[in-house]
Amino acid sequence: MFRLIALIISIVLQLIAVAIALRLTKITKYKISWILISLGFVFMAIRRFIDLFQFMQRKPIDDLNLLNDWIAVIISILISLGVIIIPEIFNYINKEEQTRKAAERKVLGAVLRTEEKERKRFANDLHDGLGPLLSTIKMSLSALVKAEKDPTQIEIIKNAEKVTEEALVSIKEISTNLSPHVLVNYGLTSAIQKFTDKIKDSKIIEIDFKSNMFGKRLESEVEIILYRTFCELVNNTIKHAKASKININLNLKHNIIDLLYDDDGVGCNIDHILNGETEGMGLQNMISRISSINGFLEIDSEVGKGFHAYVSIRTEKTNNDA
Repeated sequence: MFRLIALIISIVLQLIAVAIALRLTKITKYKISWILISLGFVFMAIRRFIDLFQFMQRKPIDDLNLLNDWIAVIISILISLGVIIIPEIFNYINKEEQTRKAAERKVLGAVLRTEEKERKRFANDLHDGLGPLLSTIKMSLSALVKAEKDPTQIEIIKNAEKVTEEALVSIKEISTNLSPHVLVNYGLTSAIQKFTDKIKDSKIIEIDFKSNMFGKRLESEVEIILYRTFCELVNNTIKHAKASKININLNLKHNIIDLLYDDDGVGCNIDHILNGETEGMGLQNMISRISSINGFLEIDSEVGKGFHAYVSIRTEKTNNDA
């Protein structure tokens, strides 16, 4: 009785294994290695049915025993061959994963290019559209100051002229931040240097920038993403870190670009940020951007121990400026 129960359980399990194996055969695109293994499971189930049949007959049957032995040989051959060539399945899975990641990077790259194009368009609209209008208003106000005799009215006009001048400066800064002409015309290192010089002039925080890449140009997409990442890191430090100093090193060696960023601020819990438990500071966005150009971003920070970021990107194109 116990043997009958064991045989029935064994048959049920074998049939389940066969069903799963056949399903995986379809998922693995009918790779020969998994077909062989699946056939091995099928023959295992057949053996169990033969054992059950002989048990129900109450006596062994020599021909069935011989058949069982040959089926065992076939199972061994099928499983052995399947295991030997099973690496093709893992190669297939790795290839599919690489294809998926490449497709994701392609889509993300297209999104980023579209975003950058819209930034540039908006910056041009501000600079070329609104800028001249405000300049015209400023000139008109200047003419009114010369023509006006009432001191009270002159003061009002001068205040309006001052506000217009501030608006012009703001538009220029917004336009530059949206699409830095220095980045487009002179490259990543010059754009970062100009950005850090502005921060130095503002006395907001001490900032030290070093690089061996002055005079070198990279692919446009790499320059843009590295520049946006750098700006995001600096803005996060100024906004959140309560730091007194930032150190940046941008170096190129053997077609590998390394960006090292450190501040001496209050630090943060990176795991909480990446898990969405606290304000993200754009870290996920930075990671996605860097990943889209086959780079990686490593962040190290603890509460009270500052913030450290390391970006590494392999580039195939580095040119000296003419």
